[in-house]
Amino acid sequence: MKKWKRKEIKELNSLEYNVIKNNATEPPFQNKYWDNKKPGIYVDIISGEPLFLSNNKYDSGCGWPSFYKSISSYNIIEKEDMSLNQKRIEVRTKDTDNHLGHVFNDGPKEYGGLRYCINSVSLRFIPLDKMSETNIRRTHQGN
Repeated sequence: MKKWKRKEIKELNSLEYNVIKNNATEPPFQNKYWDNKKPGIYVDIISGEPLFLSNNKYDSGCGWPSFYKSISSYNIIEKEDMSLNQKRIEVRTKDTDNHLGHVFNDGPKEYGGLRYCINSVSLRFIPLDKMSETNIRRTHQGN
C-alpha cells in the first residue's frame, strides 16, 4: 500500500500557497480539475482529508470545479466573506483551515441548489482505481 504523504506548506508552489493561505483565486478554465470527469475523490491538498466525490461534481460553466455537496459537513467550515464588498460564503477545510473557494445558492435545484465553487490547487484528486493504493481516511458520508 502506498502511504498518503501529508504535504508540507513549504512544498506548495506560490499559487497553491496564495490560494489556500491568502484566500486568492486561481484563473478560471486554466486549472487542473475544472473539466476533470474521471471517477474518484477530491481531498485536501495538505492533509488528504476527503472533501468531494466526483459523483457530486458538475459543469456549472464557471471555470472552476463545482460540486453540489461535500462528502461531509464535518470536513469543511463555511464562513461569511465580505472581501469583495458583497456577502459570500467562504469554504475552508476544518482540519487545516485552508481556503477552498465559496458556496453559492445557484446550483442544481434537484440536488439542493448549492454550488461549491472550489479552487483546483486546494485539492488533490485520487482516481477511483487508485483508492486502494492509498491510506486515505474513510469519512462519514452522511450530511
